[in-house]
Amino acid sequence: MRIVFLVQLIPIILQISLAIFVVRVITPSLFQGELRLMAGDGNGSPLRRGMSHGGDAVYVACSTLCFSQIPLTEALQTLREMHFQKVDLAIHEQGTQLKPSEVAIDGDRIAQQLRATNLFFSAFHVVIEAAPAEATAQLTAVARLARLTTTPLICVPAATLGSSFDDEIERLSTWSKLVACEGVILTVETNRHTLTADPLGAIELCRRVPGLGLTLDPSHYLVGPHRPETYDHVMKYVHHVRLRDTGASEAQFQVRIGQGQLEYGRLVSQLQRLKYRRSLTVDIHDCPAPGFPVEPEVRKLKYLLESLV
Repeated sequence: MRIVFLVQLIPIILQISLAIFVVRVITPSLFQGELRLMAGDGNGSPLRRGMSHGGDAVYVACSTLCFSQIPLTEALQTLREMHFQKVDLAIHEQGTQLKPSEVAIDGDRIAQQLRATNLFFSAFHVVIEAAPAEATAQLTAVARLARLTTTPLICVPAATLGSSFDDEIERLSTWSKLVACEGVILTVETNRHTLTADPLGAIELCRRVPGLGLTLDPSHYLVGPHRPETYDHVMKYVHHVRLRDTGASEAQFQVRIGQGQLEYGRLVSQLQRLKYRRSLTVDIHDCPAPGFPVEPEVRKLKYLLESLV
């Protein structure tokens, strides 16, 4: 009888063992995978097919120039409420929120304030207006601030159209070495009013200045002096992108999303083919007044870009 009883217990024991295996091994693995998908890529964005390649992601950020008419603390709070996890911080001498001269005076306090926002900064958009020696000192302070806030990139404008190309190469070479000492990348923005107005000029700067990259703002090429020339050949030098929608003329430099000519899907596809791994920044300026509410357009472009990456 005892042997018969033990034989009858074998199926029950096997079922219990299988249940324990499922609970202890299979279920935790599935649960951890679900948590990883919910948690995202470490940059505050959910992991989705096509968004992450090789461990890095393309993410959507927003420029503080979208809300430049309010104090910086309020602008950052607005971006947080709009669920932007990355911010492109404007540090302009003629701006009202944060100036390079202020960073040079008290960079440690500013670093503490920025870290306290619990936001991540994808780039600093820096415009310095000072004599060469002071400009170098201010850039040094901004580069240190970038290191303290783990900001990977600083963007500056190139010299204005008509400036000496060789002099600009010398200046940018010095600046690129300076920010590299803090572990930061230097880029120049594509701008119709500077030496980067011509895509070939932008490429030549990157070729001749070690470590220099481009911040691509395609709106300037859509209405600039070299339109309708393609700017596809600058793509491999791009480290940073700023976007809005733009029409066919200077007067339509910034229009409502969907009313311009910018082909977002094509642009994102080009960047993905080149394994671009940085931000797509919403950069719809509220000054000068655009003639339409900025915040709804910022939201529209945010959702559009997130759908593409």
